[in-house]
Amino acid sequence: MGKLYLVPVPVGNLGDMTFRGVEVLQEADTVVAEDTRSARRLLQHYKLSKKIISFHKDNEHRMVDTLLALLKRGETLALISEAGTPGISDPGFLLVRACVEKDITVETLPGATAFVPALVSSGLPCDRFFFEGFLPPKKGRNKRLTEIASLPHTLVIYESPHRLLRTLRDLADTLGAGRQAVVAKEITKIHESYFRGTLGELAEHFENLPGKPKGEYVLIIEGKTTK
Repeated sequence: MGKLYLVPVPVGNLGDMTFRGVEVLQEADTVVAEDTRSARRLLQHYKLSKKIISFHKDNEHRMVDTLLALLKRGETLALISEAGTPGISDPGFLLVRACVEKDITVETLPGATAFVPALVSSGLPCDRFFFEGFLPPKKGRNKRLTEIASLPHTLVIYESPHRLLRTLRDLADTLGAGRQAVVAKEITKIHESYFRGTLGELAEHFENLPGKPKGEYVLIIEGKTTK
């Protein structure tokens, strides 16, 4: 049997790649990548030449058996996301589950993920938190918002730039416009920044920005209090 490594890659700053992560990529027979273009850039940066297999949300179901066959043949595979840790709002779960069922060794390296620095820097409690990831864009969205509204823990949500304003408005409507929150932008990148205020204030801020929001966002929201 081969072995599957899950290798976190930087969410922005390439200096956040770990030495061990580079070593695993160097030793792997094949790199399994969510985005082959970003994978090539990463490998080129570290002067590595590897076979790359595409593995993303649109093909992961049909690719699992193909990857299992390589592992059963004795290959070492290194799974990487476009950014951050595989399996955290990115493909990875289906392959890991299949490996566990087939008694194939899985090893996950510690490393970069966007929500941890955003949460710790937010100024909101981070001893207990609830990671939601991306909210449903359509079906089930209102139900999900209602479910998380009552949670007492700090909430962590990922959002894309084109849905940011809508999500802030929806959160303000469902959780309450007075709920404290932080919007973290472009974690580890040159334009990393934090916007703090109530959900209502943040929705108004981004509504009045000239132009459309750009970049990737992490929303950190105060949990429901009993006061």
